[in-house]
Amino acid sequence: MRILLKIFVISFFAMNTLAQKPNVSTTKSIAFRLKPNEDLKQGLQHYIDQNDISAACILTCVGSLTSVNIRYANQEKYEMLKGHFEIVSLVGVLSKNGSHIHISVSDSTGKTIGGHLGDNSHIYTTAEIVLGIMPHYDFVRETDPTFGYKELMVRPRKSKKKN
Repeated sequence: MRILLKIFVISFFAMNTLAQKPNVSTTKSIAFRLKPNEDLKQGLQHYIDQNDISAACILTCVGSLTSVNIRYANQEKYEMLKGHFEIVSLVGVLSKNGSHIHISVSDSTGKTIGGHLGDNSHIYTTAEIVLGIMPHYDFVRETDPTFGYKELMVRPRKSKKKN
C-alpha cells in the first residue's frame, strides 16, 4: 500500500509540473551556406548585419577551412594556422551589436584544437550553417568590470520588428 501511495504522490506532482506553462520564446531557424575562400567569421557577421538580427545563436555548422585564425584560452594574441581543417564545432552568440564565436577544428591526423574564431579563417569547400534567431531579445555587449571584457547582456526586444 505504501508503494501505491508513493506512486500516486509522484504521479500527482509530475502531472501538475507538466501542466504548468513554461516561459518560452519562439526561435526561428535559418540555414545558409558560405562558399570557398569566404571568411567564416566575417561571413557570419555580414549575414547578421545584412538581416538586422539582434539575437541569434549558431545551432550547427559543418564544413572545412584552409586557414583558421584562433585565439586560445587566456591568451591575448591569435595564431594563424594553414592547412586543411574540418570544422568539428562552431558555437556562438551572434548580434548586430557584437558577436562571440568559438571554433574547434581537426587536422588530417584528427588532432583537434579550439578557441575564439578570428578573421581570416577561410573556407575550403563549404560552411553549412544553421542559426537560431530569437526575435524577442536584444543581445548587447557591455564591459564587465571583473575582467574588462565586453560581455553579453540579454534584454527583451523593445521594437516589434521581427528578424
